[in-house]
Amino acid sequence: RPHRTELYEDPPSGCWPIVYSPEYNITFMGLEKLHPFDAGKWGKVINFLKEEKLIADDLIVQAREATDEDLLVVHTRRYLNKLKWSFVVATITEIPPVAFLPNFVVQRKVLKPLRTQTGGTIMAGKLAVDRGWAINVGGGFHHCSSDKGGGFCAYADITLAIKFLFERVQGVSRATIIDLDAHQGNGHERDFMDDPRVYIMDAYNRYIYPGDGFAKRAIKRKVELEWGTEDTEYLQKVHTHVEGALNEFQPDIVVYNAGTDILDGDPLGGLAISPQGIVKRDEVVFRAARSRGVPVLMVTSGGYQKRTARIIADSILNLHSLGLLGRERAACALGSASLDQTVRDSAKDFSNLSLQ
Repeated sequence: RPHRTELYEDPPSGCWPIVYSPEYNITFMGLEKLHPFDAGKWGKVINFLKEEKLIADDLIVQAREATDEDLLVVHTRRYLNKLKWSFVVATITEIPPVAFLPNFVVQRKVLKPLRTQTGGTIMAGKLAVDRGWAINVGGGFHHCSSDKGGGFCAYADITLAIKFLFERVQGVSRATIIDLDAHQGNGHERDFMDDPRVYIMDAYNRYIYPGDGFAKRAIKRKVELEWGTEDTEYLQKVHTHVEGALNEFQPDIVVYNAGTDILDGDPLGGLAISPQGIVKRDEVVFRAARSRGVPVLMVTSGGYQKRTARIIADSILNLHSLGLLGRERAACALGSASLDQTVRDSAKDFSNLSLQ
């Protein structure tokens, strides 16, 4: 019998299936600046969406931290114990000075935000099945597997979300992972290596981290990209392979790892996709899933430039304006009258919105 978890309690029915918590953001004595990752990216995405009147604080689902018991659905106790060593966390997050901090500080300032994002992905899995789509503004830690972290990924949130669904939600027994981060998603690949219930499509720069040859054996549809791949070739490949993947295997849920590190100029991704190309890519995935009636869970994954927050927000606005995010919003904490006004305002905003 699955353990009781707060992550599967239903949020107020009127909330958007957009999951976030201010706890996501890693800020600590400037340490976050030692990694190319923008550790405040998630909060910036939410602020842009608020500015555009798409959401308000009381309309989003507040992410909760995954407990040890939740994490043990996938992780080994041995692995979770290893995270009690600061130098292990320093290696995983690629922030060397973390090794010299007391572990209670590392737990609170580095791992708690990542556990909260992980809880957010698990929550978004159930929301996606209930509402047809969900977006965790964080998560996408695709280099972490049950017993090994790396590449800034300390918890295997994608594996966890899928295993939770398989164990707890009736009618969910097949999942497709569409991983479009610039890096190979070796964590979920290792976790689902011989699992016929999970189909993995992964498009990545073949020359960069992690180059995990063993994990590649789990990929059913492998799209290896060259340095500096640009929009036209990229979008054509994504379109062809997403359609092909969903025709080849009919899943009950699509987990979409929407890394923005494919952006031109990203110091780690090595690809050359424009902001408009990223917005279009997300549209391709949502169209393919929504047109087949398959729920889609999106996580934001890697993206190492200051402009990625704006691009993620623009992409969500674009999906909304195209009607690819269902109209599930009812009064969450708002009265209906003010809600109608919010909907009218956002419709007006969209008619004025052109992607920068």
